[in-house]
Amino acid sequence: MQSLAIETRALVRTFKTEKGHITALDNVNLKVKQGELFGLLGPNGSGKTTLIKILCTLLYPTSGEAYVSGYDVVKESNKVREIVNMVSGEESSGYGILTVRENIWLFSQLYGIPDKVAWERIDELLKLMGLEERADTRVHKISTGERQKMNLCRGLVTDPQILFLDEPTVGLDVNASRTIREYVKKWVRENGRTLFLTTHNMMEAEEMCDRVAIIDRGRILACDSPSNLKKLVSKEVVLELETSLFDGIDLPYKFSIEKNLAKNTAKMRFLLEDESVIPKIISKLTENSIKLISLKKSEPSLEDVFIQLVGRGLHE
Repeated sequence: MQSLAIETRALVRTFKTEKGHITALDNVNLKVKQGELFGLLGPNGSGKTTLIKILCTLLYPTSGEAYVSGYDVVKESNKVREIVNMVSGEESSGYGILTVRENIWLFSQLYGIPDKVAWERIDELLKLMGLEERADTRVHKISTGERQKMNLCRGLVTDPQILFLDEPTVGLDVNASRTIREYVKKWVRENGRTLFLTTHNMMEAEEMCDRVAIIDRGRILACDSPSNLKKLVSKEVVLELETSLFDGIDLPYKFSIEKNLAKNTAKMRFLLEDESVIPKIISKLTENSIKLISLKKSEPSLEDVFIQLVGRGLHE
């Protein structure tokens, strides 16, 4: 039987506010196998980051249990910290007075990595991320994207058994994001490591992950491989519309909307049980003076599964 890298049992986390208690995690039960690329999809405020912080021993659970490689995150937190690392797309980027190379080396020493091994890994990672020419530049002088690449180097330099990536490609261009995805997949497969990824990028989750869990308002709604999850909506019709920008519209169908303020357009994605309602949708748009730019039908995606389960798009 394959051992588990991560397991949570009836995990709950609440926060006290001026208006009362907020439940960030509500009886979360998850099992992540060793060597697995595991993804967690959910909108802002769904509990993704809270869960990662508990698993990395940065936050105590209110109740329930959580284990990382068999270690209790509360009772054996020091053991957990030795084998994990975490990179967040919106975290601070080390010490601005230090150079890129010095920052990565500093974090390697906090984990007790021998000097020779650390420098070899640092040089390899800097080359991979295209940061060789910025290696001796102080961090406060590099761009946001370069800082994020440095953060990923810092997460990988310790060669953790389990790597937590919280929105790792935020602020990166397409090529940099692709480089990171390809390297992380290779690192997991070749070294038998485990990845726990949270992302807003449906394509990223579908491309990288063996299994994906969908979370909303602190509850896990589904957990399976991307292909199996898409079978949940295999009988639905997926309709994509591009329209002129508008404030709002009331439609009795499940759909997501993504607005492009620069182009003054909106992309609407409908999940329909019957394509005969398409003329009704177009008529409703016309009645509200919304211009239709393009229309097409497509295959179901993870985003459609999300709309089906949550009732709205991931970015809404």
